[in-house]
Amino acid sequence: MHMRIIKVAVGAVAIAVSSVAVGQAITAPSHLAKAVAAPSRTPANVARDPARHPAQTLAFFGVKPTDTVVELIPGGGWYTEILAPYLNARGSYYAAGGWAKGLDGIKRLQAAKPAVYGKVKLAAFPAAAGEPVVPAGSADVVLTFRNIHNLRFAGVDRTQAAFAEMYRMLKPGGTLGIVEHRLPEARDAAAEEKSGYMKVSSVVAFAKRAGFQVAAMSEINANPKDKADYAEGVWTLPPTYQLGDVDRAKYAAIGESDRMTIRFIKPKR
Repeated sequence: MHMRIIKVAVGAVAIAVSSVAVGQAITAPSHLAKAVAAPSRTPANVARDPARHPAQTLAFFGVKPTDTVVELIPGGGWYTEILAPYLNARGSYYAAGGWAKGLDGIKRLQAAKPAVYGKVKLAAFPAAAGEPVVPAGSADVVLTFRNIHNLRFAGVDRTQAAFAEMYRMLKPGGTLGIVEHRLPEARDAAAEEKSGYMKVSSVVAFAKRAGFQVAAMSEINANPKDKADYAEGVWTLPPTYQLGDVDRAKYAAIGESDRMTIRFIKPKR
């Protein structure tokens, strides 16, 4: 994929990154496209591919079939349905989330289709004392999709601790890939505490304090129709439709949220 060095203005700070130009297509390799087309995927999840661009997103993050990949807070397993079969033969996949109930969705997948998901490893994140964790320095790639706001709801200190844990999991030179609902930089940062949206500058600041470097940013998950100014936050939009049938057609026309897509690197030391 063609890359160019640009200056990205984030708040008052310009960050030099190697970035995919806005609107530039990212071509996913055939083995990734095959994983996205896996017949084991849930039809309702497949229907959301046009809004989530999974093949291009994973290609941008550089996920290879031989990697050890950790997905943080995987929820019901939307990306698990792609990553588990993709890594099944030659790689390794960890689903890391709340140990009490946060991995119930992954456990259901394992029970329903053990041939596809039986090799998925489970770990706690954020982990309490005594809970199993991803071994330090073991991951080639750590990924999380639309979850940084959930960490932020727990407070600044706990968010920073979570980024430190991401850093601990990764090998030197490893990749942290983040997709997150994007709050315009001019907005009051207090909106991050309840709206489900985060500023790029805030996410970058958490990552940098943990020791990460920004490697690249992409607009593959951008949606300029999303103004991020809804009383019920990002959950006003599909697929949640927090307001039910109130203005549903309006929000359906906007589509899923505008999202930042950022690749960070743990430096080789």
